[in-house]
Amino acid sequence: MPTADAYLRLATLGAGLTLLVMAGPALALDGSKSDDMVAGGPPVLKSMDEAFRSGARWLKNGDKEKALVSLEYAAERGHAAAQWKLGRMYQAGDGVTQDDLKAFQYFRSVAANHADDNPDGPQSRFVASAFVALGHYYLEGIPNTKVKAEPERARQMFDYAASYFRDAEAQYYLARLYLNGTGAPHDPRTAARWFGLAAQKGQCQAQAMLGAMLFAGDHVPRQAARGLMWLTLARDACRSSADETWVAQLYDGAYQQSIEDERALALVYLKRWMETRRE
Repeated sequence: MPTADAYLRLATLGAGLTLLVMAGPALALDGSKSDDMVAGGPPVLKSMDEAFRSGARWLKNGDKEKALVSLEYAAERGHAAAQWKLGRMYQAGDGVTQDDLKAFQYFRSVAANHADDNPDGPQSRFVASAFVALGHYYLEGIPNTKVKAEPERARQMFDYAASYFRDAEAQYYLARLYLNGTGAPHDPRTAARWFGLAAQKGQCQAQAMLGAMLFAGDHVPRQAARGLMWLTLARDACRSSADETWVAQLYDGAYQQSIEDERALALVYLKRWMETRRE
């Protein structure tokens, strides 16, 4: 597997696109300016973990302005979760003006500085999510910026998060690239393997895609009952989500084509799955 350094060299956009640094006066953790710094006194050292917790608390309470101050304080000091949270805020325009380039820069900072973190560590989910976000940006590009659509680079971002961090979202999106031949060779069998890894973690989109492939015998040995089991899980897990409609359509189509024995065996597999998950 390529090293993290290799992936991040590929992620570099050149000297013209630098990491986001928001310089400013020192800030207290309650979202106000530090009196000591404003008065010209010595720097007031604050815990970036405490700043992040404060920012998260302000966000939960709906005070986006104070949350932004605390999160920026932590982010400037290299706090991965704070940088990731700010990336999400700028990506969605949540409490800030929507800005995909700023979001990209925050995500890239997380990936660049934490790619070699312990994959089972407390910040790993934020780092993996940052790689996934970068993958999506490289798939589409960001209009009127130096971030252009580069599907191969997108695959590299998804691949790193899928392989090193074992992230289910990354595994799903990597599988889609192999299935569609986008930024990767057209390889449905490899796609099925990645769908399978994500499905085992409960990723409902992957469960649906794996189930459909198994039910139809699409580039994999046909296992109709097991495919129906995965589709049943996906249908239930994706309810009330943006994917509910297409997942339900896959399930309905398979169920209507299935025979009684396949449905009965699917229920046996489903019961075993649920028992395993409870253990």
